Amino acid sequence: MHTENAIDIQAGLDRIVALAADVERWPAILPHYRSVRLLEGGGDRKVVEMAARRDRIPVSWRAIQEVDRRGSTPIIRYRHIGGITKGMEVAWTFQRRDRGYRVRIEHALRLGWPMIGGLVADQIIGPFFVAYIAGQTLATIKRIAEAEAVAND
Repeated sequence: MHTENAIDIQAGLDRIVALAADVERWPAILPHYRSVRLLEGGGDRKVVEMAARRDRIPVSWRAIQEVDRRGSTPIIRYRHIGGITKGMEVAWTFQRRDRGYRVRIEHALRLGWPMIGGLVADQIIGPFFVAYIAGQTLATIKRIAEAEAVAND
């Protein structure tokens, strides 16, 4: 399974990355997130337990989040270490645009379930859960970052 969500955000990179990386605050700013609990670490490397919802359906997982700031633009990576999406790799990337940044979230998952893993990942988990939740996350971060950018102008 591979999904990709992208959106253009007209705001500063530092603010966009701050919103994207501060997952402990997500339940307060993203209505589809139920909880995020820091299990260990902090800063640019942390282990978190996350819970969101797809409409009324609750989903949860554990992940390692790492923010790589070594390049010209940061990359935020997640590796799911618990839950039905265990093994999923996630990357948030940021590409400069004329006005702001293109923010892209890519998810890759290969379920190791014999015979049905690929079908479940490709037809249910990817489009119904992952792409939907990531789309909601990007749209909300866009609204917040752009509203703050306008207020600060």
